[in-house]
Amino acid sequence: MNKLFLIALTAIAISGCHSSTPKNYNNDSTSVADTNKKSDSMASGFEPLFDGKTTGGWHAYGKPAPGLAWKAEDGVLHLDASEKGDWQSKNGGDMVSNEEYENFDLKLEWKISKGGNSGILFHVKEDTAKYKYSYFTGPECQVVDNKENEDGKLIKHRAGDLYDLISISKEVVKPAGEWNQVEIVCNKSKLDFTINGEHVLSTTLWDDNWKKLVAGSKFKQWPDFGTFKSGHIVLQDHGADVWYRNIEIKKL
Repeated sequence: MNKLFLIALTAIAISGCHSSTPKNYNNDSTSVADTNKKSDSMASGFEPLFDGKTTGGWHAYGKPAPGLAWKAEDGVLHLDASEKGDWQSKNGGDMVSNEEYENFDLKLEWKISKGGNSGILFHVKEDTAKYKYSYFTGPECQVVDNKENEDGKLIKHRAGDLYDLISISKEVVKPAGEWNQVEIVCNKSKLDFTINGEHVLSTTLWDDNWKKLVAGSKFKQWPDFGTFKSGHIVLQDHGADVWYRNIEIKKL
């Protein structure tokens, strides 16, 4: 009798273990991984700039809300540029962080469409009465298809470059349609770019050399360009489909 009793108890215990397993455990494994990643980021001081589900925390340059062409889909912020409006997309516009940042460590991933162009700007001063576009004030990490876009043929205009100012030290950017990891660190006057795990650019902001760089660039026509020590993060609408994900920032 005792042996039969033990066998019955064992069967009940095994049944209980199976019933506690979530029905969608294969799908849940991804959610757990994402949750762990977010927890690790927050523990290291990083905060998400994009929640993967909404465009909350962002707005179109000079407007109170994001352009409808920017869509949050499956953890990705996608600019749908299928409808054109001048050199940008219709109902798009540059995507601007609600908050301003001074010293920061920004991490994100981007993927560009064939022949596409975009950019990651920082220290942008949002004053449309004085500055029509975000690039009138904010330096830019270039996002572009080097192979098919005309900018990809120009020195200091290629993917990863500090646009029209400094070229990256090595070619590490993946082609159109593939994800690239970017880290932009601005700490006091020191600026560094790391792309796909490779440190590719370092410079000093606001010193005499910086002023010479700006004076020798297209930005010389806008006297306030690159002078602000804090400002918004901007994802540029340059009239092409582009995707961003895993956008997070840490204040330094």
